Formats: sequence, structure tokens, C-alpha cells
Amino acid sequence: MAPSHSDSLKLKLKVAAVHAAPVFMDKEATTEKVVNLIEQAGKEGIELLVFPETFIPGYPYFIECYPPLKQVAALAQYAEESVTVDGDEIKRIQGACRSAGVTINLGISERISGGYTCFNSQVTIDNDGSLLGVHRKLQPTYSERFVWGQGGGHTLRTWRTKAGYNLGGLACWEHTMNGARQALIDENQHIHAGAWPALSTMAGFEAVADAQIEGLMKAHALTAQAWAITASNYVDETCLEWMEKNLGPQEFVKLGGGWSSVLHPFCAFLAGPHTGAEEKLVTGEVDMSQLGQVKVWVDSAGHYRRPEVLQFKVNKEPLWDDEKPSPCGAEKTVATRAAPLDVEEK
Repeated sequence: MAPSHSDSLKLKLKVAAVHAAPVFMDKEATTEKVVNLIEQAGKEGIELLVFPETFIPGYPYFIECYPPLKQVAALAQYAEESVTVDGDEIKRIQGACRSAGVTINLGISERISGGYTCFNSQVTIDNDGSLLGVHRKLQPTYSERFVWGQGGGHTLRTWRTKAGYNLGGLACWEHTMNGARQALIDENQHIHAGAWPALSTMAGFEAVADAQIEGLMKAHALTAQAWAITASNYVDETCLEWMEKNLGPQEFVKLGGGWSSVLHPFCAFLAGPHTGAEEKLVTGEVDMSQLGQVKVWVDSAGHYRRPEVLQFKVNKEPLWDDEKPSPCGAEKTVATRAAPLDVEEK
């Protein structure tokens, strides 16, 4: 039974989670790697590619390992290696998406254009190279507050792709924010991009991290009735060597880790989970024709919602200057497209 979507909806999609390590603290080299992965995906017929959290220029594991006063120079360098949405790196990646015909959700450390503030962001680029939008992580976790500012509700949303599905994402423990997940549910999310670092390599998380990621991603798949793509990097020698060279020895983050998969809305694994240091495009098939049978049981944006009992509100007012309308009336870089169509709209 096919869902009553617009005729433009592509029912079957080949999707993949990127399980790979960036070239740590090198935005130019990692951009090259992103382009290569997009080209590989295009050759393999993959239509949607989800990247790990802050893949460019890599997740800053050093924030968990050293005293704050020792990190100042490293944090300044990290900001320099972060990318602006209107910069050359994203433009090059847009060109790769256009050439390969691949839609991506890419985790970046985003530096505000013309400034110093950074955000933990996910950039969504469609298969024609158009920038659909940017989501900025609402609340940096723990020592991440040294690195990134807070995002706002203005970027907490889904984007409608040319293939007709609504795509949105969250980063890491942002998935513990039930309100953030509900905001995506209310926008009729079809596919979810979950971006993560290699939590299981961190001291104290070795035995629990993968179970946490699996639990949170399955919870969102079922409660949103969405296909959930989880992408995580692993920690490689490049990362550990950079930390030791620039900040000294540490014993809190080790090699390996990562947990990547593709989940059905009813929580079955369509691909993975894949862990460890083997780089791989964790590939599965999304079949939208199955959504109608899922929604018979539970529809969190419809008959299972009970809005007269459970009321929910999101403040979607722009928070940062580059999210606000420009004086001429056009929206700026991260304040992007109009709201997507409802699931039931024809």
C-alpha cells in the first residue's frame, strides 16, 4: 500500500551512512575526501548519503582530554579549520552532488561567515547541488560548549528534496531532546540523518555508547515513523597523533569506535550496524511504499497525535544575525526554503 504523497515522491531509494574518518583538522583534505565519497556513491547508485557529526574538520576529541586553559591554541586552530556555508569548501561539495546526482546530509563545524563563532551543524544539499538548509545543534554537550554556540528553532526542521521525501537530522545527544525530535515529527519527516562521533572510544563510555546510540536511533525511527540513517566516524591515528603533537599525551580517547546503520521505521536493520576502523558506505534501501502499513499502526503526525491532550510548541524565530531576513527582504544563508508539504498533501 503506497502512502498518499505527491506524485513526485520516489518510492525506492538507495541510501548509505558514511562510516569513515576525516583527515583530522584539515578542512581542505577532508573536503577532498567528501567529494571522493560522493563520487563513489554516485557510481554505486546511492541517492542519499549521510555523513558523521562535524566530519569537516573532524570531531574535536581533544576537548574531552585536556584542561581548558591548555586548549586555547587548539580551539583557535579548530575554528580556522571550520567552514562557512558560503565558502569554497561547500561550493565544491555542491558541485560534486550535482555531478554525481547524490543528495547529502553533511556534518560540519560551521564558522559564521565573517566572524569567529562556530556551530555544530548539518548541511543538506540536494542532488542538483542546491543548498536546502542548515541545522545548527541546539545544545552543545558538556565540553562542546568550549567550541560551539547554541543553535535555535529556526534551523530545527525538515527539507523537501527533489525526490519528494522530507529529510531532517540531529547530532549526537541532541537525540535525547524529545522536543527536538518531536519538532521533526511535526514536519512530517520521512528520513532522519543521525550524526555521531565515536563515543565508544571515550573513557567511561566503552561499554554503553553503542547501546545508547542504537536505543536513541531506534526510538526516533519508531516514534517518527521514519527511516533512520546513523553515520559515525571512527578515531584514527591522524586524530591521536595530532592531539599528542599539539597538546601532549592523553589516555581518554583511543582508536576505533563508531556505530553506523540504516533502520526501518519498525526498527529492523536494513544495513549494519557497522563498527570499527573499516571504512564503508553502509548501504540499504528505503521503500516508501511500506510507510502506509506503518502508519496504520501509529502516525505521530496524524491519528496518533492527540493534540487536544498533548500540546507542543517550537520557537522558530531566527536567533543569529545570518538567520534573519536581509534589509532587501531575501533570506540569508541558513534561513532557507519554505516549509515542506505535509505527508498527506496531494
